[in-house]
Amino acid sequence: MSQFGRIKTPSFSPSSHRRRLDGRTVAIVHPAWSSCGSYRVIVSQAMAYRALGARVVSIAVMDAPTADAPYGERWPRYIAESADLPVDKRYFSGPPTRSWASFSLLKNGWWPLIHGDQASWLIELCKRAPLPEGIGDERIDLVHANHFFTLPLVRRMLRNRRAPVVLETHDVQAAQFILRNRDGFFVPPYVRFPDLLAIELEWMQKADYCVHLNLEEHETFQRLLPKKRHALIYPAVPPARPSRGGDRILTVASGHYPNYLGIKWLLEEVLPLAPGVSIDIVGDVDEAVRKRDKSLFDAHRHLFRGRVPQIESAYEQAGCVLLPTLEGYGLSIRTAEALSSGAPLIATPLAFRGLDAGVQRLRNVTVATDAPSFAAALRSAHARIEDGVRTTDSRASDTRQFFDTVFGFDVYVDALAEISAMMLTA
Repeated sequence: MSQFGRIKTPSFSPSSHRRRLDGRTVAIVHPAWSSCGSYRVIVSQAMAYRALGARVVSIAVMDAPTADAPYGERWPRYIAESADLPVDKRYFSGPPTRSWASFSLLKNGWWPLIHGDQASWLIELCKRAPLPEGIGDERIDLVHANHFFTLPLVRRMLRNRRAPVVLETHDVQAAQFILRNRDGFFVPPYVRFPDLLAIELEWMQKADYCVHLNLEEHETFQRLLPKKRHALIYPAVPPARPSRGGDRILTVASGHYPNYLGIKWLLEEVLPLAPGVSIDIVGDVDEAVRKRDKSLFDAHRHLFRGRVPQIESAYEQAGCVLLPTLEGYGLSIRTAEALSSGAPLIATPLAFRGLDAGVQRLRNVTVATDAPSFAAALRSAHARIEDGVRTTDSRASDTRQFFDTVFGFDVYVDALAEISAMMLTA
């Protein structure tokens, strides 16, 4: 199960759709990741295509050399944490362990990687991932690929087939790589953003249609690839349970580096300005803080709740949700999840990246641009909770209504139905 909790299939009325995919098989190709927002997007894709009547198969690609699934160090954990992936059949692939000794990987993958070129590294790994046993027997009508670096495997899979490829980009990955490089050990000359972007654009050209899940990403790729077909489709995010106006102040974060920076800022700069306020920090960001700053973790150990089996219950008990986002690109799935709870939000402006700016003006949203203003909003929320002021109908809140309009499951299914119909009739 992912850190976000087991995912429930939303209700959907298939009879309402004219663009059905009955009798079709859709292959979703994606990295073998689970505890992250990308996994939530992949789950939504599978739910949507199945709601349209398609048979859905998943092809998970490991991003490091490892033993064949289900063996090795990585596969057992991934398979266990992604057990709720709602597909009809699962396939697994990844570069074999012997790739570590490959001279070509050393030259084309390892050497660029030590200078920060994660794009070339991931492409080279995917080139070495074998086609899963049995995939050749599948009749694949449409491929929905996630991340440009899965396309080498997709191209080999379709070598003797005719099937359109929809690529979901999940942000401008070159920008993500530059950000992640700040948390790693690399040697000069460091790779430049334009070089990473060039690799990304080269592989995007090989897809038939590009889907983007946030506003800035969509505008960027439309400008850089004007001859390619593009669509902005916000992902369907399973909603959290509506807040009942509990007495907890909550923040949720995985262990990714940008999340670590936000939690570090919250603990070091905000909480000292809000004495007496207790918060719950949920998610495996606790491991990241312990690893990178043990003294900070030890000082605030009592605030970390770690992974929880049902994240919905945490939102249900929240009287306020914090979004202390300082770094990152693309849409934040945890922001969407917080919006769905209907609870009052205290957020930095970057928490709403990739969304229409109007979300920051919703009545139960407080935007704080610095630590003093964030702490002031936190003290105010704490005082309301202490005084017994509770949210009465979170389903009718501005944030929940925004969530339903932008991230609703029916809206998402409609968008994928339109694109798949266009691809399959072309």
